[in-house]
Amino acid sequence: MAKQLNWTLTLVLSIVFGSLGVDRFMMGQIGLGILKLITAGGLGIWWLIDVILIATKHTFKDIEWV
Repeated sequence: MAKQLNWTLTLVLSIVFGSLGVDRFMMGQIGLGILKLITAGGLGIWWLIDVILIATKHTFKDIEWV
């Protein structure tokens, strides 16, 4: 069953705290969240990509946007 996440809340938290991996932790991707935290959002590149993916409502595995 897909995990339901509020799209607006996830997008705002990704913009503000995305370099800390908060968005990946919310999606249940703990390993990627820790990696993103350690690398400061992939030096900003990974953070920007995730913001774009979430803003366009990309279909992540086991995630349903509500």
